[in-house]
Amino acid sequence: MLTTNTEFLHAELMDVVRLFGPDAPDLSHSFLYAENNFINTVIAEGREFAYRDEYPCADELEFKRYAKRFAKLAVYNALKTLTGKTMPWGALTGIRPTKLAYGEREQGRPFEPMFEKFGVAPENIALVGDVLAAQEGIYGREEGAADLYIGIPFCPSKCNYCSFITADIGKTEKHLENYLAALEKEIAGCAGLYKNLKSIYIGGGTPLVLHTEQLRRVLEAAEPFARRGIEYTVEAGRPDVFTEEKLALLQEYGVTRVCVNPQSFCNETLERIGRKHTAEDIYRAYEMARRFPFEINFDLIAGLTGESAAQFEESVDRAVALTPENITVHTLCLKKGARLKEEESFLEGGDMAEMIAYARSRLYAAGYVPYYLYRQKYMAGNFENTGWTKPGKACVYNIDVMEEITDNIACGANAVTKKLFAGEGRIERLGAPKDIPAYIAKIDKIISDKRALFGRA
Repeated sequence: MLTTNTEFLHAELMDVVRLFGPDAPDLSHSFLYAENNFINTVIAEGREFAYRDEYPCADELEFKRYAKRFAKLAVYNALKTLTGKTMPWGALTGIRPTKLAYGEREQGRPFEPMFEKFGVAPENIALVGDVLAAQEGIYGREEGAADLYIGIPFCPSKCNYCSFITADIGKTEKHLENYLAALEKEIAGCAGLYKNLKSIYIGGGTPLVLHTEQLRRVLEAAEPFARRGIEYTVEAGRPDVFTEEKLALLQEYGVTRVCVNPQSFCNETLERIGRKHTAEDIYRAYEMARRFPFEINFDLIAGLTGESAAQFEESVDRAVALTPENITVHTLCLKKGARLKEEESFLEGGDMAEMIAYARSRLYAAGYVPYYLYRQKYMAGNFENTGWTKPGKACVYNIDVMEEITDNIACGANAVTKKLFAGEGRIERLGAPKDIPAYIAKIDKIISDKRALFGRA
């Protein structure tokens, strides 16, 4: 339990307490701001910890930002002392550590001292530096720049770790035709919402679970936006849905990149998590995709149910041996809505540190560099998700979305459109209904609200 005298800090501080798991003691926190000093006092187990950090704030927004940072740091330092535990990212609980690093650079300061102050491990500070270096030439805010996202929330089956709205297509297929009609209408309604479209990303779910003619409808709807030369990604997804016919269709419509998402090369793991394919199917899908001029993204997940460090490391080795352009290493994250979340209330890191360390070492040695990273609540071991790329092969969409440096025009159920107001330092979000029938029923309002957000009502 945690109590604080400042309500707007409570959720932020609970994020820190959650890092330490069920062993975290009850805490009392109090906050005071006086003469540019942030004064935080933490009381736990009969001990008092007092911290004072000086920082002059220009406005209320900056005040709240630094009040949260210093309060989290105070609680983290107190819990570190009481439990003897440290976390890989220290007191940083936000989704995008690189945004903090860029913020420091924009203020004319190196980011490393701030990360050191907040207890970030040296290897993670180096990782952030490498990500920023890999983003050079791609990172940049441009008024009116945008990326187009199209969501296909259907899968062959639902994995036990998945918290997305996707479901077995056998249970949701009755909505598919009406969903595609609504999606076509929404995509058409995105005309004129941007000055420079940087990329298109069709994600899911598993877009290739659609029949060929259904997939053609989606690609045809996106065709007016798909100027030649633009990065165009389709999250083809699970190997059991790949066909030559569908891949040829993607090529016909100018797709430049496909995602093959093995998650693991261990057949026992694939069965446990609810996948309906084998490691052999991964090789088959990869070889099929390589017959086309696509760049290929791979996804792996560290910490899947029952998988040992040795099995995960073998998956990394197998992925590296295939030499896809990108390999993203995710850390298992259990959110509300995931079946596995119902079975495990809290995940300790376990072998996670060994898994992540091996993946980093192996990928660096193979010539890959980290080019984006993000973090989530409820991640096993308080680690991160990192995208690795061959030099010059970074996925522009992933950088834009993770760094929030462009508008994201998102279509589909549960899709979240983001409008960036760069001059004001803020982002407005507009989310579509998660429920597929609700999305279909409200499509006209979704389109009008989106156009209003972009000043095109």
